[in-house]
Amino acid sequence: MLARDGVRQLKNGQRVMRALVTGGTGFVGSHIVRALNAEGHDVRVLHRSTSRLDALSGAAYTSALGDVLDLEALRAASQGCDWVFHVAAVADYWRADTRKLFDANVRGTQLVLQAARAAGVKRVIFTSSAAAIGPRTDGQPADESDPFTLSPSHFPYGFSKVLAERAVAEAVMNGQDIVITNPVVILGPGDLNMISGDFVVKTHRLSWLIPVPPGGVAVTDVRDIARWHVRAAEHGMTGERYILGTENYAYHRWFTLLADVVGVPSPGLPVPAAVLPLMADVIDLARRAGLRLPVDANQTRLGTRSIYFRFDKAWQALGEPLFSMRTSVEDTYRWYLEHGFIQENWTTRLLRMFENRQ
Repeated sequence: MLARDGVRQLKNGQRVMRALVTGGTGFVGSHIVRALNAEGHDVRVLHRSTSRLDALSGAAYTSALGDVLDLEALRAASQGCDWVFHVAAVADYWRADTRKLFDANVRGTQLVLQAARAAGVKRVIFTSSAAAIGPRTDGQPADESDPFTLSPSHFPYGFSKVLAERAVAEAVMNGQDIVITNPVVILGPGDLNMISGDFVVKTHRLSWLIPVPPGGVAVTDVRDIARWHVRAAEHGMTGERYILGTENYAYHRWFTLLADVVGVPSPGLPVPAAVLPLMADVIDLARRAGLRLPVDANQTRLGTRSIYFRFDKAWQALGEPLFSMRTSVEDTYRWYLEHGFIQENWTTRLLRMFENRQ
């Protein structure tokens, strides 16, 4: 609604903001669109004319056609916006070639920032990744001050986000208002491309045969991620990083939770740390030979590490998580069941027969 001075206001007296979301047709971006809808803000989504819009079904938004490598389209999409949520990225890095990864994640970020400056956007919220931070060599949780410590050639996704954050830091030094979010591994309903939801699907498919590496992972729910992004727009400090996460899990504990939720026996195949680098080398060789594998060498190497983070800075500034990871896994599993992503096949039937005879 409009106040007497012509400024759009919410019912609680807050101003209605006009927000552009890049990557709004994806898992995280679509949830950010819905979180903005829930608070009454106007939303514009940048997407290609060929983009699938399934993830945005029922959401309120206007379309801005283009992509993050099209500066003119970005300028037009940013016009009149108060906030830009730059979420678009190549996140399924194990499926993409390195050149495409760096074009989208680094050059795309530079162009989004340039377009936002030209359009007079008040604040940009840049979705980086916890992959751009740490991990610490002593196994302790990393925080926002920790630098990237992994091999750029082995972990190009994390390094691409490091380079994108450098572009952000330069823009901040030149006076642009940007807040950085660094989400950990994200689950929740609506992960159409099974970026991290693959944890759930593979646990159902492989049951107790799923291999359990010795390391650990930090996880969170997409609905908290979306809410934290809106809070970052409202309350984040310019130029600051915020690691967005809920809990750190050793892999054995994590896969035990997954197995309990999907109703299969707990995993029973621990993988020794010494084996994982050898497995990663074999995966690299297979991929160079043109074989398409459901696993990634870089992810395999990381299986030896406890990739843990501290979340207290984000919790204090943006609020604590509302969804436990058990609830997140349950909702993810239910969503995959309802949408036909989880089905019985000869492998699962054979495993169930074996399990029932135990």
